[in-house]
Amino acid sequence: MPAAVKLAGPVVHPRDGRPAPTWAVRVAHLIPLAVLPSGLWRIALVAGVPLGAYEHGAPARTHGWESVYVLSLSVLSEALALLSLGLVRPWGEVFPRWLPLLGGRRVPPSFAVTVATAGAVGATLVWGYATWGVVSRNLTVESDGLGFSPAGFALLVACYVPLLLWGPLLLTITLAYHHRRCRD
Repeated sequence: MPAAVKLAGPVVHPRDGRPAPTWAVRVAHLIPLAVLPSGLWRIALVAGVPLGAYEHGAPARTHGWESVYVLSLSVLSEALALLSLGLVRPWGEVFPRWLPLLGGRRVPPSFAVTVATAGAVGATLVWGYATWGVVSRNLTVESDGLGFSPAGFALLVACYVPLLLWGPLLLTITLAYHHRRCRD
């Protein structure tokens, strides 16, 4: 009877398993914190908290599907921000075992870098454009029926300005991930 054949374990790449720099870990944790204020502002709007936003002279409120959309946007934004932790954690190098078809396999660095870079560029463009739109509309005082009290506008700015950091911070840790996983 032939001797038992020992199967080799999964191929481990020599660049895998290196710890992320401390600064990159801190930046990765900062991203969800930068996204959080805007989500809390939207949740407060849905809950009916007076935020200084007015629609046709009455406090702005969301109803029905609009509330579901606003809450979903908040949850999705925070979930995407939390994915940045994968660039500094082991699950950014090996897919979690619970994922069908991919679980336990090595995350190709080019895949992670491409997705994270696209996310960084997208976040920068979306939130930069949105900020420009809100600021320019409130400076020109268009008559679309939506407006803010001075305190309400200050609160809106305080909650949404941190979103402008999302893209650049994500790009920074993406570069650190690339250096750690693709260079000696």
